[in-house]
Amino acid sequence: MATVEESFPRGGTRKTHKSEKALRQPVEQDNLFDISTEEDSTKRKKSQKEPAKTKKLKIEKRESSKSVREKFEILSIESLCEGMRLLGCVKEVNELELVISLPNGLQGFVQVTEICDAYTKKLNEQVAQEEPLKDLVLLPELFSPGMLVRCVVSSLGITERGKKSVKLSLNPKSVNKVLSADALKPGMLLTGTVSSLEDHGYLVDIGVSGARAFLPVQKTQEYIRQKNKGAKLKVGQYLNCIIEEVKGNGGVVSLSVDHSEVSTAIATEEQNWTLNNLLPGLVVKAQVQKATPLGLTLNFLSFFTGLVDFMHLDPKKAGTYFSNQAVKACILCVHPRTRTVRLSLRPVFLQPGRPLTRLSSQHLGAVLDDVPVQGFFNKAGATFRLNDGALAYARLSHLSDSKNTFNPEAFKPGNTHKCRIIDYSPMDELVLLSLQTSIIEAQYLRYHDIKPGALVKGTVLTIKPYGILVKVAEYIRGLVPPMHLADIPMKNPEKKYHIGDEVMCRVLLCDPEAKKLMMTLKKTLVESKLPAITCYADAKPGLQTHGFILRVKDYGCIVKFYNDVQGLVPKHELSAEYVPDPEKVFYTGQVVKVVVLNCEPSKERMLLSFKLLSDPEKERVGHSQKKRKAVHIGQLVDVKVLEKSTDGLEVAVLPHNIPAFLPTSHLSDHVANGPLLYHWLQAGDTLHRVLCLSQSEGHVLLCRKPALVSTVEGGQDPKGFSEIHPGMLLIGFVKSIKDYGVFVQFPSGLSGLAPKAIMSDKFVTSTRDHFVEGQTVVAKVTNVDEEKQRMLLSLRLSDCSMGDLATTSLLLLSQCLEERQGVRSLMSNRDSVLIQTLAEMTPGMVLDLEVQEVLEDGSVVFCEGPVPGLVLRASKYHRAGQEVQSGQKKKVVILNVDMLKLEVHVSLCHDLVNRKTKKLKKGSEYQAIVQHLEESFAVASLVETGHLAAFSLTSHLNDTFRFDSEKLQVGQGVSLTLKTTEPGVTGLLLAVEGPAAKRTMRQTRKDSETVDEDDEVYPAVVVGTVKKHTLSIGDMVTGTVKSIKPTHVVVTLEDGIIGCIHASHILDDVPEGTSPTAKLKVGKTVTARVIGGRDMKTFKFLPISHPRFIRTIPELSIRPSELEKDSHTALNTHSVSPLEKMKQYQTGQTVTCFLKKYNVVKKWLEVEIAPDIRGRIPMLLTSLSFKVLKHPDKKFRIGQALKATVVGRDPSKAFLCLSLTGPHKLEKGEVAMGRVVKVNPKKGLTVSFPLGKIGRVSVFHMSDSYSETPLEDFTLQQIVRCYVLSAAGPVLTLSLRSSRTNPETKSKIPDPEINSVQDVQEGQLLRGYVKSIQPHGVLFGLGPSVVGLAQYPHVSQYSPSQKGLYNKYLPEGKLLTAKVLSVNHQSNLVELSFLPGDTGKPDVFPASLGLPLPKQEGRQIEPEESDHKGEEEKEQKKNQKKKEKRNQKGQEEVQLPSKEKKEPQKPQAKKQGKRPRLESRSEQERMNKKQKKAAPSEEDDSGVEVYYREGEEEIEETSVLPKQKQTRPAEVPRLQLSSGFVWDVGLDSLTPALPPRGDSSDSEEDEKPQQATKKSKKERELEKQKAEKELSRLEEALMDPRRQPESADDFDRLVLSSPNSSILWVQYMAFHLQATEIEKARAVAERALKTISFREEQEKLNVWVALLNLENMYGSQESLNKVFERAVQYNEPLKVFLQLADIYTKSEKFQEAGELYNRMLKRFRQEKTVWIKYGAFLLRRGQAGASHRAMQRALDCLPSKEHVDVIAKFAQLEFQLGDAERAKAIFENTLSTYPKRTDVWSVYIDMTIKHGSQKEVRDIFERVIHLSLAPKRMKFFFKRYLDYEKQHGTEKDVQAVKAKALEYVEAKSSLLED
Repeated sequence: MATVEESFPRGGTRKTHKSEKALRQPVEQDNLFDISTEEDSTKRKKSQKEPAKTKKLKIEKRESSKSVREKFEILSIESLCEGMRLLGCVKEVNELELVISLPNGLQGFVQVTEICDAYTKKLNEQVAQEEPLKDLVLLPELFSPGMLVRCVVSSLGITERGKKSVKLSLNPKSVNKVLSADALKPGMLLTGTVSSLEDHGYLVDIGVSGARAFLPVQKTQEYIRQKNKGAKLKVGQYLNCIIEEVKGNGGVVSLSVDHSEVSTAIATEEQNWTLNNLLPGLVVKAQVQKATPLGLTLNFLSFFTGLVDFMHLDPKKAGTYFSNQAVKACILCVHPRTRTVRLSLRPVFLQPGRPLTRLSSQHLGAVLDDVPVQGFFNKAGATFRLNDGALAYARLSHLSDSKNTFNPEAFKPGNTHKCRIIDYSPMDELVLLSLQTSIIEAQYLRYHDIKPGALVKGTVLTIKPYGILVKVAEYIRGLVPPMHLADIPMKNPEKKYHIGDEVMCRVLLCDPEAKKLMMTLKKTLVESKLPAITCYADAKPGLQTHGFILRVKDYGCIVKFYNDVQGLVPKHELSAEYVPDPEKVFYTGQVVKVVVLNCEPSKERMLLSFKLLSDPEKERVGHSQKKRKAVHIGQLVDVKVLEKSTDGLEVAVLPHNIPAFLPTSHLSDHVANGPLLYHWLQAGDTLHRVLCLSQSEGHVLLCRKPALVSTVEGGQDPKGFSEIHPGMLLIGFVKSIKDYGVFVQFPSGLSGLAPKAIMSDKFVTSTRDHFVEGQTVVAKVTNVDEEKQRMLLSLRLSDCSMGDLATTSLLLLSQCLEERQGVRSLMSNRDSVLIQTLAEMTPGMVLDLEVQEVLEDGSVVFCEGPVPGLVLRASKYHRAGQEVQSGQKKKVVILNVDMLKLEVHVSLCHDLVNRKTKKLKKGSEYQAIVQHLEESFAVASLVETGHLAAFSLTSHLNDTFRFDSEKLQVGQGVSLTLKTTEPGVTGLLLAVEGPAAKRTMRQTRKDSETVDEDDEVYPAVVVGTVKKHTLSIGDMVTGTVKSIKPTHVVVTLEDGIIGCIHASHILDDVPEGTSPTAKLKVGKTVTARVIGGRDMKTFKFLPISHPRFIRTIPELSIRPSELEKDSHTALNTHSVSPLEKMKQYQTGQTVTCFLKKYNVVKKWLEVEIAPDIRGRIPMLLTSLSFKVLKHPDKKFRIGQALKATVVGRDPSKAFLCLSLTGPHKLEKGEVAMGRVVKVNPKKGLTVSFPLGKIGRVSVFHMSDSYSETPLEDFTLQQIVRCYVLSAAGPVLTLSLRSSRTNPETKSKIPDPEINSVQDVQEGQLLRGYVKSIQPHGVLFGLGPSVVGLAQYPHVSQYSPSQKGLYNKYLPEGKLLTAKVLSVNHQSNLVELSFLPGDTGKPDVFPASLGLPLPKQEGRQIEPEESDHKGEEEKEQKKNQKKKEKRNQKGQEEVQLPSKEKKEPQKPQAKKQGKRPRLESRSEQERMNKKQKKAAPSEEDDSGVEVYYREGEEEIEETSVLPKQKQTRPAEVPRLQLSSGFVWDVGLDSLTPALPPRGDSSDSEEDEKPQQATKKSKKERELEKQKAEKELSRLEEALMDPRRQPESADDFDRLVLSSPNSSILWVQYMAFHLQATEIEKARAVAERALKTISFREEQEKLNVWVALLNLENMYGSQESLNKVFERAVQYNEPLKVFLQLADIYTKSEKFQEAGELYNRMLKRFRQEKTVWIKYGAFLLRRGQAGASHRAMQRALDCLPSKEHVDVIAKFAQLEFQLGDAERAKAIFENTLSTYPKRTDVWSVYIDMTIKHGSQKEVRDIFERVIHLSLAPKRMKFFFKRYLDYEKQHGTEKDVQAVKAKALEYVEAKSSLLED
């Protein structure tokens, strides 16, 4: 039945499924390929003729309704579907795929795994064994182009480029799947593949399940001879076979491949073919049913109907077909769903097994004009008639450039088009055309068109590790290998190249057959003008060309050119000098210029040379001329300006007038001064000391940046990569700016990249915001790749600091003003009176001027006076609120002269005009107000006196970027430190700004009562006097918008009255995020209602009855609702107190507010809710996103409407506290942002929230994954995102775990929360932190309030004898993994194990310690152990009862009796084998005490303890006590000696101290309740032993040398035992100082001085120094002097003087130190140490001049034998602290006088190695080894030279030194012989 159903589809036509839309090549129409009625092949029985007629009539009617064209629609990709079988022709054979031509110009691909199963299996075997199989044949040997194959569509997909692609399969299992074994009949023509070779023939895979096919050897002989060139058939070979015989119901089939049989095979009715299993490639006899110009319908195999489209008619018979004509046809394809059969009548298909011969067109690539359209198929394409009459076809996707531009009307028959032949379809014998402009205009169409060496333009498609893929044309892509991305190797090509970039490449190699195109992007190769070598015949001797190094060998370099041509540069031709190791000099991929020496094309051999040949005579002459006139890189020259070009000055280098160029950006280090100098320099001006930056082909580039000039002059500019080391600071300039970073160039021409990540300490959004091209910068080298000649740089201020910020800031300022002064002198040379006048005007000058007019913006313009064109103006701020009318005379002060716009900025401010004559102190701090801002500096006036001071806005060359929130504004208060007290020629004092925290916001008025200090008046409103008006509340007015401010709009009403509209009164409904004021435009007319009047003095809204109401500024509203109704709001708030006003807002209410500004200092957003109600949003309540909190100015715009929640009121300041993150109630489960206010070591964090709430975070809640140092990344004031775990107490319990703060992330939680013992399961593996070491085990924290215990046997597999090891390897806070052994929920006890066998982690003790494993003795003690266990259990039960009683009372849990604690110690000691007695018991005891304080503990049978408590606070408070001793060393590192001796030396190394002995009384009290019960003998014995142990423990603890003193008594005991140890005495003093008991510390010092023996001079001196330090820090100058005088009497005076001088210097009391040194110079003038110390002191203070004078004085005072030493010492100091050049000069002078002082030479060499360049060091060594010194000394210097070269030089350099040493020895020995 099934076959009948398939052959006779019910209901006539069947609509195509959507899924039949196949995908390949962008076909413009979306509608499906309609398949009309004839697409249903009908099977008719001859007996049913009558019904067939009636059916036929119906069908014909239906057909007539469809157009004939639609009926013969040709195949398109859309009409293919998976499982469709087609006949195809092999077009191309590649290694891994076949390209198959399909009917109607389609194309598909067969992958290598789709040939057959046997072939795929062989491939897998080859891959598995990783070497070629002998019997595996490659595809090109199995298939040849032109072969016809039966294939099936396996999938339809879309390629990466968006093209539709058809994947096919030749696998017989897929193709013949429709056949079953019983359907096989003799004579059938099938295709199959050879699956294996047998003795008598071949097994053939025909893909029919249940059938085995065999091909006997005799049936293949003719085929092998004719078709296979005599070779045997191979596995995977494709065959057309005829079935000879069928046995066993199709089980075994015998085949034949005889050509004569195959080519005449015809499918007959006897073979029982059905529509279901009909195969493509079968030849059938058929009858024409109907003929039309577009094709035929045929009847075949009696029952079936099929189509023949116009492409597949026999070309010779086309147009002659008639009904009922008998024809032979070949089946092309069968549609599996619609059962449409397509056939071909072309003779070439009618002989199966015969290949197609014509596979290509010789006109491929030809562009044809005016080709007429033959026919158009709306779902497939169009046909065209070519000039020679042949038919051509263009697919739909090729008819237009895109779907949008496609117009079907243009393809009516007869229309002509321009097109290009792009391909040939062998199946249709048609050329394929394209009308796409891009293809017609493409330079290349096929790989054959591209020749090696050609320049090709392409687009970057992808960037992969194996190179960059470049699209050259529509179907042509080339690969640029990694080596060819640039002239030098590139690590990150994605930073230079981006997808879509257009690039120019040169073709290295093109193999059209393999479709392989290799190209290069090496700039030198692409831009090379030299001839390219593309074959060996091109290489003529003497030819110069560019190539690249392919390999570097020890015998030379192999250089490659184009088209795989390569040659050898032998070692002797590599360089003029001998190159011992080419691999060190050259690298693979290096572009080189070579000359051909010799070439043998037949042998493909070529010899090359890097030594380029040229005419030596000409070269010499040219060279000498160049030499005379050339400018060298790094040379300083004088230049004369010739003319100005758009971006710089054309200049001539004097004296030879060599042309050069000086860019504007290179005129100054200051970005703003460059254009200024450019503007005022004229042709003819001379510039001195200009640096030559680069010179290429006669083009000289210059630079006048002072920073670069001084770098080059000082020789601090490295000349090559060998001199550059990471960490070096270099000065250069920004060469270019890319999105990924900034390229910085240095004076010598070297350059490096500063990547975006390390370009700035601030967040970099766009690189161009931070730097400009040409800007001077300081760069720190972070990474150097000498081989690739590349370096990475950091421009962060934190990395590139050039010393003290104040000094650099002052230096930049003075340099900037100096340059501006230079511009003034250029201006004064001009003829114009105006310019000369401007040049004479300096800031601070007071002028009498006449007001010309007051502008709308409130600024004032003054009359020009006697100088025409002079513009003087005061901004609105500088009017200082004065009433000004035109014609009025005013006194003004000049703030700044704009030398580009030729304007003078002045101020009317009284304080500035009437300066106070008060003496200013240099170096003092003054408050100032910013009056004027320039790009690189600001002018401010001192509040005290009104003097103008300039200060630099930058403190570093790299410090150019400011966020808006950091920028200064005019009127802002700053703190300045004066550096000069007299204004110089600039008219300004020089100052340095203090910290930004000292800035204050601009204050606009003083008399506002309730207004916040940071608030501002409506600035645009206060203009002149407020005019009277007659308006009353409720009036409707019209006016024009005058100006728009963020939170209000200023409107001009009739009669010039000024009114205000607040942002809240513009719209009824304000959408969040919008700016209502932006809705209005300046000049727009608005109708508004008056809702209030604001008094100008008090800024309050007055009632209409108020007498001053007529002088108020009307407050208006343009809300539609206000304008409509009569009842309107009135802002009458004069009588209402701020408190009343606030009461209308409830906490939790949502309000709309408008952002006024972001207050950087106070860190809040200031907003306005209504004209008279203001609010503040603390920064932490603005967002829960760190990104927003970091840069709030990016998220929030001024004037923006925000929806906020009221969280509180501050009536005193009359503002609401608001939040953008919700109600901020900090209830359980809420997430909020907080700031870290305290980091509690090993405990956690304390976090504060905006409204004063405090919370704590346990160390277990830092993260979902515990870390070794959980608190390391947290700093004070850091913002953290917290989850409220509990809000029960006054202090919140918080968590920072991301599973809590971001639950939606759903990431894995490595360390789950353990909040109670209930969360712990037996067998669980948990991580936690070590709490403490106890006598019976290790206490281990599993959660904030859950602690478990690991007994010693479960801690480690080793049993260390020293218990100190536990403290060392298990310190408090150590992170470990533990396994839960048991959990007792009733008594809250958890037993843990750290053993590797349980946890799978390494042992807690490293194996390297070599500790013993536990001995086996333990076994014998088992009975005794069980004894104890019984006792313990009884004990435990008692405890449990007690505990329950206590808990019932509702009290806090109290400590346990200590007896229970101590009992288990003995059994445990036994269990562990011989545990030594002498262990640090004090440690255990202390821990016991700590435990008691920390929490209650109980003991069960395993000796496990758990502390479980809900409230963490108590644990935290109590456990702080034992830790205080640890904080002590960190707090007082202050008092110290110059010998590096600190107060608390050795404190850290001491072990923890004993607890105070008084505590032991606890244990006695605890034992009392137990004494009632009568003790057994055994118990009494135990107690006695314990008492003895306790005594011995105390004695040991006191004797322990490592014990740390804890009290005054402890110290007294220690100083008794070591009375002469100054360290102990000083620690004792430090102990008192920590408690701020200064007097006690003094007393200790006095005791020490009396106690220490008089022989111990140094020990006594140490105490004196400590006392001096103490007096210097905590005493007065008088007390210090007294101690000093005494110290001088008792010690060597010089030592005391020097110590005090050091103390002064370290505490920055430089004046006192200076005075002390002067005293010393008088008293110890014969001591050279004093002079040297004094010199160092001066140089550290930056007083180089004074230091030089000190050296002169020293030489005058000291005996001459000391002179050389002193000079050398001063020179050393100069190297380290001063000017290296001067140091060199001093050394050179000394050595010219004392050439044989080898000690001085040695120091000079050391210093030069440290501070100089390699060249300088080598120069000195060369001089030294040519001195005539004793051989012993010469040997010393040669050895040093050799060591230096080994460290810094090459092998060659080392050899050179050895040669020189040999030379010296030989010279010496020859002298001796003489």
